[in-house]
Amino acid sequence: MRSFRRLAVAAGLTASLALTGCGVGDSAGNEGGSDKDAAAGKITGRISFQTWNLKAGFQDYFTTLIKDFEKQHPGAEVKWIDQPADGYADKLSADAAGNTLPDVINLDRTTGSPLADAGLLLNLDEADPKAGDGFLKGAWDGSYWKEAGGHFSYPWYLNTGPSLFNTALFEKAGLDPKKLPKTQDELLEQAMTMAKKSHGKYRMLGLLPGTEMMAKYGIEVMNKDQTEFTFNNAEGVKFVERYAELYKAGAIVPEALSTDYTGEMKSFQTGQLAYMDGGSYAIKNLKENAPKVYKTLKYTPQIANTAATMFPQNVAVSKSAKNKATAIAFARFVTNADNQLAFAKTAEVLPSTEGSLEDKRFHTSDGSDLENVRVLSATQLPKAVVYNWPGATEALKTEVREEIAQALLGKKSVQEALDAAVAFGNKQLQASK
Repeated sequence: MRSFRRLAVAAGLTASLALTGCGVGDSAGNEGGSDKDAAAGKITGRISFQTWNLKAGFQDYFTTLIKDFEKQHPGAEVKWIDQPADGYADKLSADAAGNTLPDVINLDRTTGSPLADAGLLLNLDEADPKAGDGFLKGAWDGSYWKEAGGHFSYPWYLNTGPSLFNTALFEKAGLDPKKLPKTQDELLEQAMTMAKKSHGKYRMLGLLPGTEMMAKYGIEVMNKDQTEFTFNNAEGVKFVERYAELYKAGAIVPEALSTDYTGEMKSFQTGQLAYMDGGSYAIKNLKENAPKVYKTLKYTPQIANTAATMFPQNVAVSKSAKNKATAIAFARFVTNADNQLAFAKTAEVLPSTEGSLEDKRFHTSDGSDLENVRVLSATQLPKAVVYNWPGATEALKTEVREEIAQALLGKKSVQEALDAAVAFGNKQLQASK
Protein backbone atom coordinates (compact mmCIF):
# COMPACT_ATOMS: atom_id res chain seq x y z
CA MET A 1 0.00 0.00 0.00
CA ARG A 2 2.78 2.36 -0.92
CA SER A 3 0.61 4.23 -3.40
CA PHE A 4 -2.98 5.16 -4.14
CA ARG A 5 -3.07 2.47 -6.73
CA ARG A 6 -1.24 -0.85 -6.43
CA LEU A 7 0.77 -1.53 -9.59
CA ALA A 8 1.52 -5.10 -10.60
CA VAL A 9 2.55 -6.60 -13.94
CA ALA A 10 0.74 -9.80 -14.81
CA ALA A 11 1.79 -10.32 -18.41
CA GLY A 12 4.25 -12.99 -17.35
CA LEU A 13 1.54 -14.76 -15.39
CA THR A 14 -0.75 -14.84 -18.39
CA ALA A 15 1.99 -16.22 -20.62
CA SER A 16 2.96 -18.91 -18.12
CA LEU A 17 -0.59 -20.16 -17.76
CA ALA A 18 -1.03 -20.22 -21.51
CA LEU A 19 2.11 -22.30 -21.92
CA THR A 20 1.45 -24.74 -19.11
CA GLY A 21 -2.28 -25.08 -19.76
CA CYS A 22 -2.69 -25.89 -16.09
CA GLY A 23 -6.42 -25.93 -15.60
CA VAL A 24 -7.17 -28.25 -12.70
CA GLY A 25 -10.67 -29.41 -13.55
CA ASP A 26 -12.21 -32.02 -11.23
CA SER A 27 -8.89 -33.37 -10.08
CA ALA A 28 -8.47 -30.67 -7.46
CA GLY A 29 -9.72 -30.94 -3.90
CA ASN A 30 -12.68 -32.64 -2.26
CA GLU A 31 -11.80 -35.97 -3.88
CA GLY A 32 -12.52 -34.53 -7.32
CA GLY A 33 -16.17 -33.78 -6.61
CA SER A 34 -18.23 -30.83 -7.75
CA ASP A 35 -17.39 -27.35 -6.45
CA LYS A 36 -21.06 -26.46 -6.16
CA ASP A 37 -22.00 -25.44 -2.61
CA ALA A 38 -18.48 -26.17 -1.38
CA ALA A 39 -19.11 -23.73 1.45
CA ALA A 40 -21.44 -26.27 3.06
CA GLY A 41 -18.60 -28.67 4.00
CA LYS A 42 -16.97 -29.12 7.39
CA ILE A 43 -14.72 -26.25 8.52
CA THR A 44 -11.63 -28.13 9.60
CA GLY A 45 -8.11 -28.91 8.43
CA ARG A 46 -5.15 -26.79 7.39
CA ILE A 47 -5.21 -24.05 4.75
CA SER A 48 -2.67 -21.50 3.51
CA PHE A 49 -3.39 -17.77 3.22
CA GLN A 50 -1.20 -15.47 1.13
CA THR A 51 -1.14 -11.68 1.41
CA TRP A 52 0.57 -9.14 -0.82
CA ASN A 53 3.25 -7.10 0.96
CA LEU A 54 1.28 -6.62 4.19
CA LYS A 55 3.37 -8.32 6.89
CA ALA A 56 5.77 -5.46 7.54
CA GLY A 57 3.05 -3.03 8.56
CA PHE A 58 0.26 -5.25 9.78
CA GLN A 59 1.68 -8.41 11.33
CA ASP A 60 -0.19 -7.95 14.62
CA TYR A 61 -3.50 -7.49 12.81
CA PHE A 62 -3.21 -10.69 10.79
CA THR A 63 -1.84 -12.73 13.68
CA THR A 64 -4.88 -11.78 15.76
CA LEU A 65 -7.24 -12.32 12.83
CA ILE A 66 -6.00 -15.87 12.29
CA LYS A 67 -6.13 -16.71 16.00
CA ASP A 68 -9.74 -15.49 16.17
CA PHE A 69 -10.72 -17.66 13.21
CA GLU A 70 -9.02 -20.73 14.63
CA LYS A 71 -10.69 -20.13 17.98
CA GLN A 72 -14.11 -20.00 16.32
CA HIS A 73 -13.37 -23.16 14.34
CA PRO A 74 -11.50 -25.73 16.44
CA GLY A 75 -9.69 -28.12 14.13
CA ALA A 76 -9.01 -25.44 11.51
CA GLU A 77 -5.47 -24.15 11.05
CA VAL A 78 -4.30 -21.23 8.90
CA LYS A 79 -0.72 -20.88 7.65
CA TRP A 80 -0.02 -17.25 6.76
CA ILE A 81 2.33 -16.42 3.86
CA ASP A 82 3.25 -12.88 2.87
CA GLN A 83 4.93 -12.13 -0.45
CA PRO A 84 6.78 -8.89 -1.28
CA ALA A 85 5.29 -6.48 -3.79
CA ASP A 86 8.07 -6.94 -6.33
CA GLY A 87 7.65 -10.09 -8.38
CA TYR A 88 4.24 -10.95 -6.94
CA ALA A 89 2.78 -11.84 -10.34
CA ASP A 90 5.83 -13.96 -11.11
CA LYS A 91 5.42 -15.86 -7.84
CA LEU A 92 1.77 -16.56 -8.63
CA SER A 93 2.86 -17.72 -12.08
CA ALA A 94 5.33 -20.18 -10.60
CA ASP A 95 2.79 -21.46 -8.09
CA ALA A 96 0.18 -21.87 -10.82
CA ALA A 97 2.59 -23.75 -13.07
CA GLY A 98 3.56 -26.05 -10.21
CA ASN A 99 -0.04 -26.50 -9.01
CA THR A 100 0.99 -25.11 -5.61
CA LEU A 101 -1.21 -22.04 -5.35
CA PRO A 102 -2.05 -20.99 -1.78
CA ASP A 103 -5.59 -21.90 -0.72
CA VAL A 104 -6.67 -18.32 -0.03
CA ILE A 105 -5.00 -15.62 -2.14
CA ASN A 106 -4.86 -11.83 -1.92
CA LEU A 107 -4.90 -10.47 -5.49
CA ASP A 108 -6.26 -7.68 -7.62
CA ARG A 109 -8.10 -7.95 -10.91
CA THR A 110 -4.97 -7.84 -13.04
CA THR A 111 -3.22 -10.68 -11.23
CA GLY A 112 -6.45 -12.62 -10.73
CA SER A 113 -7.76 -12.53 -14.28
CA PRO A 114 -5.36 -15.08 -15.82
CA LEU A 115 -5.89 -17.42 -12.87
CA ALA A 116 -9.66 -17.24 -13.28
CA ASP A 117 -9.41 -17.70 -17.05
CA ALA A 118 -7.26 -20.81 -16.58
CA GLY A 119 -9.79 -22.37 -14.20
CA LEU A 120 -7.53 -22.14 -11.16
CA LEU A 121 -9.87 -20.12 -8.92
CA LEU A 122 -13.11 -21.22 -7.34
CA ASN A 123 -16.24 -19.91 -9.06
CA LEU A 124 -18.07 -18.34 -6.12
CA ASP A 125 -21.38 -18.23 -7.97
CA GLU A 126 -21.35 -22.02 -7.76
CA ALA A 127 -19.34 -22.70 -4.61
CA ASP A 128 -20.82 -19.94 -2.41
CA PRO A 129 -24.06 -18.62 -3.95
CA LYS A 130 -24.48 -15.91 -1.26
CA ALA A 131 -20.91 -14.67 -1.61
CA GLY A 132 -21.94 -11.24 -2.88
CA ASP A 133 -24.30 -10.40 -0.04
CA GLY A 134 -23.35 -7.24 1.82
CA PHE A 135 -20.69 -5.93 -0.56
CA LEU A 136 -20.87 -2.62 -2.40
CA LYS A 137 -22.27 -3.20 -5.88
CA GLY A 138 -19.24 -1.68 -7.60
CA ALA A 139 -16.86 -3.85 -5.61
CA TRP A 140 -18.80 -7.07 -6.27
CA ASP A 141 -19.17 -6.22 -9.95
CA GLY A 142 -15.39 -5.82 -10.05
CA SER A 143 -15.07 -9.45 -8.95
CA TYR A 144 -16.83 -10.68 -12.09
CA TRP A 145 -14.75 -12.07 -14.95
CA LYS A 146 -16.87 -12.37 -18.07
CA GLU A 147 -14.28 -14.51 -19.85
CA ALA A 148 -14.31 -17.06 -17.04
CA GLY A 149 -18.06 -16.79 -16.53
CA GLY A 150 -18.51 -15.82 -12.89
CA HIS A 151 -17.33 -14.08 -9.74
CA PHE A 152 -13.99 -15.45 -8.62
CA SER A 153 -13.05 -13.38 -5.57
CA TYR A 154 -14.44 -11.72 -2.47
CA PRO A 155 -13.98 -7.93 -2.39
CA TRP A 156 -11.63 -6.82 0.38
CA TYR A 157 -10.06 -3.44 1.10
CA LEU A 158 -10.07 -0.78 -1.56
CA ASN A 159 -9.21 2.80 -2.37
CA THR A 160 -10.76 5.68 -4.13
CA GLY A 161 -9.99 9.27 -3.52
CA PRO A 162 -10.33 12.91 -4.44
CA SER A 163 -8.44 15.02 -6.91
CA LEU A 164 -5.49 16.86 -5.36
CA PHE A 165 -4.24 20.29 -6.42
CA ASN A 166 -1.11 22.32 -5.70
CA THR A 167 -2.78 25.73 -5.60
CA ALA A 168 0.56 27.58 -5.57
CA LEU A 169 1.11 26.46 -9.16
CA PHE A 170 -2.39 27.60 -10.12
CA GLU A 171 -1.59 31.07 -8.77
CA LYS A 172 1.73 31.15 -10.63
CA ALA A 173 -0.14 30.38 -13.85
CA GLY A 174 -2.72 33.09 -13.21
CA LEU A 175 -5.48 30.56 -12.50
CA ASP A 176 -7.93 31.10 -9.66
CA PRO A 177 -7.37 28.44 -6.94
CA LYS A 178 -10.94 29.07 -5.83
CA LYS A 179 -12.18 27.86 -9.22
CA LEU A 180 -10.47 24.49 -9.51
CA PRO A 181 -11.58 22.27 -12.42
CA LYS A 182 -14.64 20.13 -11.78
CA THR A 183 -14.90 18.37 -15.14
CA GLN A 184 -12.28 16.85 -17.41
CA ASP A 185 -12.90 19.52 -20.03
CA GLU A 186 -12.18 22.22 -17.45
CA LEU A 187 -9.07 20.33 -16.35
CA LEU A 188 -7.70 20.15 -19.89
CA GLU A 189 -8.52 23.81 -20.56
CA GLN A 190 -6.69 24.91 -17.42
CA ALA A 191 -3.82 22.56 -18.24
CA MET A 192 -3.29 24.42 -21.52
CA THR A 193 -3.39 27.79 -19.77
CA MET A 194 -0.82 26.58 -17.23
CA ALA A 195 1.45 25.24 -19.98
CA LYS A 196 1.52 28.59 -21.75
CA LYS A 197 2.50 30.38 -18.54
CA SER A 198 4.90 27.85 -16.98
CA HIS A 199 7.28 27.37 -19.94
CA GLY A 200 7.96 23.80 -18.82
CA LYS A 201 8.88 24.62 -15.21
CA TYR A 202 5.74 22.92 -13.89
CA ARG A 203 2.80 21.11 -15.46
CA MET A 204 -0.78 20.08 -14.81
CA LEU A 205 -0.77 16.49 -16.07
CA GLY A 206 1.36 13.54 -15.00
CA LEU A 207 -0.25 10.65 -16.88
CA LEU A 208 -1.10 9.69 -20.43
CA PRO A 209 -4.74 8.95 -21.24
CA GLY A 210 -5.66 5.27 -21.14
CA THR A 211 -8.86 3.26 -21.37
CA GLU A 212 -9.77 4.07 -17.77
CA MET A 213 -9.37 7.80 -18.34
CA MET A 214 -11.39 7.53 -21.54
CA ALA A 215 -14.20 5.78 -19.66
CA LYS A 216 -14.18 8.47 -16.97
CA TYR A 217 -14.53 11.05 -19.73
CA GLY A 218 -17.55 9.20 -21.15
CA ILE A 219 -15.99 7.49 -24.16
CA GLU A 220 -17.22 4.00 -25.11
CA VAL A 221 -14.27 1.65 -24.52
CA MET A 222 -16.12 -1.55 -25.52
CA ASN A 223 -19.38 -2.27 -27.28
CA LYS A 224 -22.38 -3.06 -25.10
CA ASP A 225 -22.11 -6.84 -25.36
CA GLN A 226 -18.37 -6.57 -24.58
CA THR A 227 -17.23 -8.50 -27.62
CA GLU A 228 -14.83 -5.90 -29.03
CA PHE A 229 -12.96 -2.75 -28.06
CA THR A 230 -14.22 0.46 -29.64
CA PHE A 231 -12.15 3.29 -28.12
CA ASN A 232 -10.80 4.16 -31.58
CA ASN A 233 -14.16 5.84 -32.23
CA ALA A 234 -14.50 9.53 -33.09
CA GLU A 235 -14.83 10.58 -29.45
CA GLY A 236 -11.73 8.61 -28.47
CA VAL A 237 -9.69 10.12 -31.27
CA LYS A 238 -10.80 13.65 -30.39
CA PHE A 239 -9.95 13.07 -26.72
CA VAL A 240 -6.42 11.83 -27.41
CA GLU A 241 -5.87 14.58 -29.98
CA ARG A 242 -6.42 17.08 -27.18
CA TYR A 243 -3.71 15.34 -25.20
CA ALA A 244 -1.41 15.53 -28.22
CA GLU A 245 -1.95 19.29 -28.31
CA LEU A 246 -1.34 19.50 -24.57
CA TYR A 247 1.86 17.50 -24.81
CA LYS A 248 3.15 19.72 -27.60
CA ALA A 249 2.36 22.76 -25.44
CA GLY A 250 4.24 21.30 -22.46
CA ALA A 251 1.26 20.45 -20.25
CA ILE A 252 2.27 16.80 -19.67
CA VAL A 253 5.31 15.48 -17.80
CA PRO A 254 7.60 14.18 -20.60
CA GLU A 255 8.55 11.08 -18.59
CA ALA A 256 4.90 9.99 -18.68
CA LEU A 257 5.47 8.71 -22.21
CA SER A 258 7.60 5.88 -20.81
CA THR A 259 5.58 2.69 -20.34
CA ASP A 260 7.17 2.04 -16.93
CA TYR A 261 6.75 5.59 -15.58
CA THR A 262 5.55 5.66 -11.95
CA GLY A 263 6.76 9.10 -10.91
CA GLU A 264 3.49 11.04 -10.72
CA MET A 265 3.54 11.24 -6.92
CA LYS A 266 7.21 12.29 -6.87
CA SER A 267 6.51 15.06 -9.38
CA PHE A 268 3.63 16.28 -7.22
CA GLN A 269 5.77 16.14 -4.07
CA THR A 270 8.55 18.18 -5.63
CA GLY A 271 6.21 20.93 -6.79
CA GLN A 272 6.48 20.14 -10.50
CA LEU A 273 2.93 18.85 -10.92
CA ALA A 274 -0.30 20.72 -10.18
CA TYR A 275 -2.85 17.90 -10.22
CA MET A 276 -3.20 14.20 -9.45
CA ASP A 277 -5.75 11.82 -7.99
CA GLY A 278 -4.93 10.54 -4.52
CA GLY A 279 -6.32 9.25 -1.26
CA SER A 280 -5.63 9.31 2.47
CA TYR A 281 -2.23 7.72 1.96
CA ALA A 282 -1.19 10.48 -0.45
CA ILE A 283 -2.29 13.16 2.02
CA LYS A 284 -0.26 11.55 4.79
CA ASN A 285 2.73 11.19 2.47
CA LEU A 286 2.63 14.84 1.46
CA LYS A 287 2.29 16.02 5.05
CA GLU A 288 5.34 14.01 6.12
CA ASN A 289 7.57 14.35 3.06
CA ALA A 290 6.53 17.52 1.24
CA PRO A 291 5.34 20.06 3.86
CA LYS A 292 5.77 23.00 1.47
CA VAL A 293 3.43 21.44 -1.09
CA TYR A 294 1.10 20.24 1.66
CA LYS A 295 0.53 23.84 2.79
CA THR A 296 -0.81 24.73 -0.66
CA LEU A 297 -2.91 21.57 -1.03
CA LYS A 298 -6.60 21.57 -1.88
CA TYR A 299 -8.80 18.61 -2.82
CA THR A 300 -12.16 18.09 -4.50
CA PRO A 301 -14.29 15.08 -5.46
CA GLN A 302 -12.46 13.03 -8.08
CA ILE A 303 -12.78 14.58 -11.52
CA ALA A 304 -14.88 12.20 -13.60
CA ASN A 305 -17.62 12.90 -16.12
CA THR A 306 -19.04 9.42 -15.44
CA ALA A 307 -17.99 7.76 -12.15
CA ALA A 308 -14.97 7.87 -9.86
CA THR A 309 -12.49 5.01 -9.98
CA MET A 310 -12.39 2.28 -7.37
CA PHE A 311 -9.19 0.29 -6.83
CA PRO A 312 -9.99 -2.97 -5.00
CA GLN A 313 -7.89 -5.69 -3.46
CA ASN A 314 -9.66 -9.06 -3.36
CA VAL A 315 -9.43 -12.48 -1.73
CA ALA A 316 -9.84 -15.58 -3.90
CA VAL A 317 -9.96 -19.30 -3.14
CA SER A 318 -7.84 -21.72 -5.12
CA LYS A 319 -9.80 -24.43 -6.87
CA SER A 320 -7.12 -26.89 -5.77
CA ALA A 321 -7.70 -26.23 -2.06
CA LYS A 322 -8.12 -29.59 -0.31
CA ASN A 323 -10.23 -28.09 2.48
CA LYS A 324 -12.48 -25.89 0.40
CA ALA A 325 -15.08 -25.26 3.09
CA THR A 326 -12.38 -24.03 5.46
CA ALA A 327 -10.80 -21.86 2.76
CA ILE A 328 -14.16 -20.31 1.88
CA ALA A 329 -15.01 -19.74 5.53
CA PHE A 330 -11.69 -18.00 6.12
CA ALA A 331 -12.02 -15.85 2.97
CA ARG A 332 -15.45 -14.79 4.16
CA PHE A 333 -14.06 -14.14 7.65
CA VAL A 334 -11.26 -11.91 6.32
CA THR A 335 -13.74 -9.90 4.25
CA ASN A 336 -16.71 -9.67 6.62
CA ALA A 337 -17.94 -6.24 7.70
CA ASP A 338 -16.39 -6.28 11.19
CA ASN A 339 -12.96 -7.37 10.05
CA GLN A 340 -12.96 -5.03 7.08
CA LEU A 341 -13.72 -2.13 9.41
CA ALA A 342 -10.93 -3.19 11.76
CA PHE A 343 -8.44 -3.37 8.90
CA ALA A 344 -9.61 -0.04 7.46
CA LYS A 345 -8.88 1.60 10.80
CA THR A 346 -5.46 -0.06 10.98
CA ALA A 347 -4.32 0.50 7.41
CA GLU A 348 -6.09 3.76 6.45
CA VAL A 349 -7.94 2.13 3.56
CA LEU A 350 -11.64 1.81 2.74
CA PRO A 351 -13.85 -1.25 3.22
CA SER A 352 -15.89 -2.85 0.44
CA THR A 353 -18.77 -3.87 2.71
CA GLU A 354 -21.89 -1.78 3.10
CA GLY A 355 -22.09 -2.40 6.84
CA SER A 356 -18.55 -1.17 7.47
CA LEU A 357 -19.22 2.12 5.71
CA GLU A 358 -21.97 2.90 8.21
CA ASP A 359 -19.31 3.51 10.87
CA LYS A 360 -19.04 7.16 11.96
CA ARG A 361 -15.37 7.08 10.91
CA PHE A 362 -16.54 7.50 7.32
CA HIS A 363 -19.13 10.20 7.99
CA THR A 364 -17.60 12.62 10.50
CA SER A 365 -14.35 14.57 10.50
CA ASP A 366 -12.40 16.57 13.05
CA GLY A 367 -11.53 19.03 10.28
CA SER A 368 -8.08 17.63 9.53
CA ASP A 369 -7.13 16.96 5.94
CA LEU A 370 -6.69 13.23 6.58
CA GLU A 371 -10.20 12.83 7.99
CA ASN A 372 -11.76 15.18 5.45
CA VAL A 373 -10.33 13.09 2.62
CA ARG A 374 -11.44 9.85 4.26
CA VAL A 375 -15.02 11.13 4.51
CA LEU A 376 -14.95 12.54 0.97
CA SER A 377 -13.61 9.23 -0.38
CA ALA A 378 -16.19 7.20 1.52
CA THR A 379 -18.96 9.46 0.23
CA GLN A 380 -18.03 8.87 -3.42
CA LEU A 381 -17.38 5.16 -2.88
CA PRO A 382 -20.95 3.78 -3.31
CA LYS A 383 -21.09 5.15 -6.87
CA ALA A 384 -17.45 4.43 -7.76
CA VAL A 385 -16.70 1.63 -10.22
CA VAL A 386 -13.88 -0.71 -11.19
CA TYR A 387 -13.01 0.24 -14.76
CA ASN A 388 -12.20 -3.15 -16.22
CA TRP A 389 -13.27 -4.92 -19.35
CA PRO A 390 -12.82 -8.44 -20.76
CA GLY A 391 -9.35 -8.65 -22.24
CA ALA A 392 -8.13 -5.51 -20.46
CA THR A 393 -4.84 -7.16 -19.58
CA GLU A 394 -1.61 -5.51 -18.51
CA ALA A 395 -0.33 -6.24 -22.00
CA LEU A 396 -3.18 -4.21 -23.50
CA LYS A 397 -2.60 -1.34 -21.07
CA THR A 398 1.05 -1.30 -22.10
CA GLU A 399 0.09 -1.39 -25.79
CA VAL A 400 -2.31 1.53 -25.35
CA ARG A 401 0.36 3.60 -23.57
CA GLU A 402 2.95 2.81 -26.26
CA GLU A 403 0.62 3.65 -29.14
CA ILE A 404 -0.58 6.90 -27.56
CA ALA A 405 3.03 7.88 -26.84
CA GLN A 406 3.81 7.37 -30.53
CA ALA A 407 0.90 9.63 -31.43
CA LEU A 408 1.92 12.34 -28.97
CA LEU A 409 5.45 12.27 -30.37
CA GLY A 410 4.01 12.76 -33.87
CA LYS A 411 5.29 9.43 -35.16
CA LYS A 412 1.79 8.37 -36.22
CA SER A 413 -1.68 9.87 -36.23
CA VAL A 414 -3.96 9.45 -33.23
CA GLN A 415 -6.36 7.42 -35.37
CA GLU A 416 -3.57 5.06 -36.44
CA ALA A 417 -2.40 4.67 -32.84
CA LEU A 418 -5.85 3.87 -31.48
CA ASP A 419 -6.62 1.56 -34.38
CA ALA A 420 -3.48 -0.42 -33.58
CA ALA A 421 -4.30 -0.57 -29.86
CA VAL A 422 -7.87 -1.70 -30.54
CA ALA A 423 -6.68 -4.35 -32.99
CA PHE A 424 -4.26 -5.65 -30.34
CA GLY A 425 -7.02 -5.80 -27.73
CA ASN A 426 -9.51 -7.51 -30.01
CA LYS A 427 -6.89 -10.08 -31.07
CA GLN A 428 -6.38 -10.90 -27.38
CA LEU A 429 -10.12 -11.22 -26.91
CA GLN A 430 -10.42 -13.68 -29.78
CA ALA A 431 -7.45 -15.71 -28.54
CA SER A 432 -9.02 -16.06 -25.08
CA LYS A 433 -12.25 -17.61 -26.44
